[in-house]
Amino acid sequence: MHFNKAAILGVGLIGASFAAALKKYGLCGEIIGYGRREGNLKRAKAKGIIDSFELDPAKTCTDADFILLATPVGNFVDIARKISNSLKRDAIVTDVGSVKGKLVRDMEALMPEGVFFVGGHPIAGSERSGIDTAAAEIFRKATCIITPTGNSDKSALDKVTAIWETFGSTVKLIDPDEHDRIYAAVSHLPHLIAYEIVNTVADINSSYLAFSGQGFKDTTRIASSPPEVWRDICLLNRDNLLEYVEIFKNNLDRVSQYLRANDSESLEKDFTEARTLREGIG
Repeated sequence: MHFNKAAILGVGLIGASFAAALKKYGLCGEIIGYGRREGNLKRAKAKGIIDSFELDPAKTCTDADFILLATPVGNFVDIARKISNSLKRDAIVTDVGSVKGKLVRDMEALMPEGVFFVGGHPIAGSERSGIDTAAAEIFRKATCIITPTGNSDKSALDKVTAIWETFGSTVKLIDPDEHDRIYAAVSHLPHLIAYEIVNTVADINSSYLAFSGQGFKDTTRIASSPPEVWRDICLLNRDNLLEYVEIFKNNLDRVSQYLRANDSESLEKDFTEARTLREGIG
C-alpha cells in the first residue's frame, strides 16, 4: 500500500502527526498541507512534516490519491464542497474527527462518483494543539475507531484500516451513530463539564483558581483544549449531549439531596460505586 500524493487538510497536532507517520512508515511519496495560517504551514514544511503547502484546499487536493480532513469538524462539509471538483477518481477521503453520525452520511453524499469517504477517529493526542507536540508515535497502541456504512467501498475501508494498523493502532469498526452515543458519554460530556467546572469556580471567586492543587488540575486538564474544536463537536453531537447533560444533572441533584440530609451512608455508597467503576478502566 503506497500513495503517490497525500493531502493533509489541517496541519495541527493530529494532522501533523498523521503526516509524520505516513513518512515514517513510507506510505506516501509527497505530502501537501493546507491550513488557515501560512506561518504554521511554513514551520511544518521546515520541520519536514509536509513537503509543500497551499492556502486553497481545492489546490491542495489536486491529483491527491489520499486526503485527510484534520480541521475542526464544523468545517468538514464546507471543505468537502470546496474540494469536490479537485478530487480525482479512486481517491480516498478520510478524517480524524470526534463526531461521526450524520456527518459521515453528509460527507459520503458530497463525494463525487468514484471517490470514497471512510470516517475515522483516532483516540490519541492531548489537550494541547499545534505541530510542536506532533509525533508519529502518538498513534502507537492507541485505539482508532473507523465508522463504515452500507455505502462504504470495501477496498477504501481496507486501506484506511491498514494505514492505522501500520501506525500501531488497534482498529475498531463501529456504526457512526453508535460512535456518537459512546463518545458523547466518555469524551464530549467530560470536556463540557471540565470547561464548566473552571467557569463555576470563576463565578464563585476567580481568585480561588490560584489555589488549585493537582486534583483540580487533573480534573480540568481537558479544559485547556482548543475551544473552537470543542464548540463544533458539542454542536454536531448536541442531541446525545443534551440527553447526557440531563442524566448528569440528575446525578448532581441526587448528591445534593444526600448533602442536604447529611446522609453520609448514601454519599459514601455513591462515591464507592464510582470508584469501583473508575478502577475498572485502568
